[in-house]
Amino acid sequence: MTSSRWHAHGNVYLVAEGDYVMDDGLDGAVEVLEVDGDDVHIAIVNPDGSHAEMSGNGTRIAAAWLIERTGSATARVHVGELVVAVQTAGPGLYESDLGEIVVGEPETVDGIELTRVVVGNPHAVVRGDPDDLPTIGPALETHPRFPGRTNVQVVRVDAPGEVTARVWERGVGETTASGSSAVAVAAATHPDGDVLVHFPGGDLQVRLENGRATLVGPAERL
Repeated sequence: MTSSRWHAHGNVYLVAEGDYVMDDGLDGAVEVLEVDGDDVHIAIVNPDGSHAEMSGNGTRIAAAWLIERTGSATARVHVGELVVAVQTAGPGLYESDLGEIVVGEPETVDGIELTRVVVGNPHAVVRGDPDDLPTIGPALETHPRFPGRTNVQVVRVDAPGEVTARVWERGVGETTASGSSAVAVAAATHPDGDVLVHFPGGDLQVRLENGRATLVGPAERL
């Protein structure tokens, strides 16, 4: 077994080739299924054993792991049928093309107004006070309106192009940051352009253009 611990703004993943143990300090595991040049095929596993269809931080960490291994400036991360193209964007920074996103119409669930966003995985974005996340997050994650459960974000718009959010990840609980959540809150609050997303663990930069999203953020080995 070969494994290493990585993090993105405190969001900690184990990158594992072969068997591994999911300990309490992890937000998830990146299982390396196959490496072929600049391509890596992975599975993303939550601490409760469930699998995620996508993870902005997890795929960025997988790319950083592969780039460290190959010495290349680019990587393609395959998660099921999804492919995330990643390139270096400065020391310790990586730019990910997360592809097309889908933003739903506002809806109300048990008195909570939210917007569903699909970034390869499901999100429920609530505008409000991020400090309300500990109540709103678990209530929505397992709500019957989301049969496969959902990631939840509570976001406050600070200014045009700038938001503050907290994240409740499906199968994990609250995390310090999340790449796909950064895209979700940016898309739910802005139709296009650059959006700086503040999380408790640090900032991520999202660019929205013609229904597609690009994400810039860090990844480093622990």
